[in-house]
Amino acid sequence: MAKFGKKKKGMPAVNTAALPDIVFMLLFFFMVTTVMRETELKIQNPKLPSADQVKKLEKKSLVSYIYVGKSKDNTPGDKIQLNDRISNVGDIKSFIYAERAQHSEQEIPLLTTSIKADSKSSVGTITDIKLQLRDVNALKINYSTTKGSAVDNIK
Repeated sequence: MAKFGKKKKGMPAVNTAALPDIVFMLLFFFMVTTVMRETELKIQNPKLPSADQVKKLEKKSLVSYIYVGKSKDNTPGDKIQLNDRISNVGDIKSFIYAERAQHSEQEIPLLTTSIKADSKSSVGTITDIKLQLRDVNALKINYSTTKGSAVDNIK
């Protein structure tokens, strides 16, 4: 009589047919969700003040940023950055008008100006910025903080 033996079975091979699909799906996901930084800071990275009560911004696409702090080349005084260039206080009006021109008429009342000021920035510089914003009727101002954003509506 013949003996029947069991064949030794090893671990089955892992099916990698779906692996390229998964890799491309992940690649596509990260390409779609990644947000590129729009502006390059010309001032030193501001050390933002802290706040107790904060409010999160709803639509980041409706926010214009004004950076205030020391310049990277260590020139004295506070510097103001609008988009990718160092500016002075007088340029704020044209900056706000240019931002408004990029949005529809319905979105203009929702536009917010966010001031990202270093905690050691001069109060006079911030006041000058606020006066320029008041002159162009940009009354919705956000002060960026370490814990969030506090909103101050000027009347």
